[in-house]
Amino acid sequence: MISVIGLTAAALALICLLGWWWQCRTRNAGHADVIWIFGLGATALVYLLVGEGRWLPRLIAGLLVLAWSLRLGWHVARRVFSEAHEDGRYQAMREAMGTRINLFHFFFFQGQGLLAWLFALPFAAIGANTTSASPAWLCAGALVGGIALVGEALADRQLANWRADPAHRGYTCRRGLWRYSRHPNYFFEWLHWFSYPLLAAGSPWQGWLWLAPVLMLVFLWFVTGIPYTERQALKTRGEDYREYQRTTSPFIPWRPKC
Repeated sequence: MISVIGLTAAALALICLLGWWWQCRTRNAGHADVIWIFGLGATALVYLLVGEGRWLPRLIAGLLVLAWSLRLGWHVARRVFSEAHEDGRYQAMREAMGTRINLFHFFFFQGQGLLAWLFALPFAAIGANTTSASPAWLCAGALVGGIALVGEALADRQLANWRADPAHRGYTCRRGLWRYSRHPNYFFEWLHWFSYPLLAAGSPWQGWLWLAPVLMLVFLWFVTGIPYTERQALKTRGEDYREYQRTTSPFIPWRPKC
């Protein structure tokens, strides 16, 4: 398994190098998200396939990560390659870095590969776990993962339907899950990562796997998720989004303020 982990790290570094080269040509760094999602999903599946641990946790984890990567990867790829302009988060990065943007993006893309590799490590632990887990732990992991996948897909669909109406341009979606959270898609993405420590019950590495949702929360809240998304929303929707910030929970779905 150690040799496989090293090979996947090298493969992700090479793929991210090619991704960086492509963004230098196209001036669209949005496909970094596509690389991260599909790279993580593929790496996780490799660890689960070559692992010699209990088959049922590996099967459940494999189905969850396969469904997650295919749905989210396709959703992001369709947005990235169909829109005429670069995603607002990456536009903000480009404006902030100026002429240093290609150098910045080199390390950014390699960082995406490193993150994909790190977030795939819980699947190596699940794949190698030979300890029998309680059916309750496995059911809890499957249930949390299923709820997260459905919630994230629903949030993305509701937002896409809102944006499809030209009359909504310049206004903020407050329909469905977006009435209760400014970032329900990010919330369910975070929730999704709780399923894998549950599926690794009994593994000597289970305690370390709880770092996955902690790290995901840090990145969504402080690094690449909410800060750039909200900065771009304020730029394009102004006072309407400020009102949305005043009345709506930033992350965990909750009853809106009056």
